Amino acid sequence: MKICAVIDTNVLVAALLSKHSDAATVQVIRAMLSGAFVPLWHPDILAEYDEVLHRTKKYRFSEQNIQIILNAFRQYGVEVFPQPSGELLADADDLIFYEVALEKQDEHAWLVTGNQKHYPIRPFVVTPAEMLEILRKETAQ
Repeated sequence: MKICAVIDTNVLVAALLSKHSDAATVQVIRAMLSGAFVPLWHPDILAEYDEVLHRTKKYRFSEQNIQIILNAFRQYGVEVFPQPSGELLADADDLIFYEVALEKQDEHAWLVTGNQKHYPIRPFVVTPAEMLEILRKETAQ
């Protein structure tokens, strides 16, 4: 079974900011880039990634690295157009991440976030460390 996951923007930013190659966020992004799981995305998710990663007053990511990440999602990921869930989240911008993962529950999709409190408590909403454990268990089978 191929694992699918939505990556919350905070995980992506934390991975790019990290100076530690063994950080869970870095390992999750590395796993995605190596094909260990299929990233799920929606145009609104990619737009948020693009906008946040280009915040030059806050971050200094190179344009090349930003484009590599965005292109990886487009090239290796699956575009998803979810049905509205009816959920109300504290931050409306988080809803698309949640709904994409929810839409693909029949494929056991995960939502990987460093901010679990932003989402409803559901088994498919996991931290980067939990995602690494899911990937380890899957490869051990």
